Amino acid sequence: MECLCALCTTASLSLQVGTNLTDLTLGRRRVTVRELGGCMGPIWPSYYRDCGSVIFMVDAANTCQVSSSCVQLLSILSAELLQHASVLLLFNKIDLPCPMTLVEMKSLFRLDDIITHASQPITVLELSARSGLGLREALRWLDSTLKE
Repeated sequence: MECLCALCTTASLSLQVGTNLTDLTLGRRRVTVRELGGCMGPIWPSYYRDCGSVIFMVDAANTCQVSSSCVQLLSILSAELLQHASVLLLFNKIDLPCPMTLVEMKSLFRLDDIITHASQPITVLELSARSGLGLREALRWLDSTLKE
């Protein structure tokens, strides 16, 4: 599963550090999305109150981060304040030449087991934040969770 091509290691997208707020308009509804970088994991629980949906993004081109991403996901799923939140698991960077396949990611995360035992509904999608591939489906998911 190791990728040796140079493009996978020289991607120019920057890591998210800190927190960003983004307002989205979905239909007639305005939604505020709070983006928290992975390195902010220890303080994530301070943002769980009043959270109805979680979008958890995983870098599908970074095999070195799979285990820590899985641990962070399990932490979110076990948080008491998020027991009723809908969860969207996005595998990002599928446009790079060497991402892990969805089958590989599901296997490494043991997603079948996680989905079976989680109290939250979990949706899994692939995405390229750079090209926009899969973005429409992710926004459709967010809009549908707000209607519930």
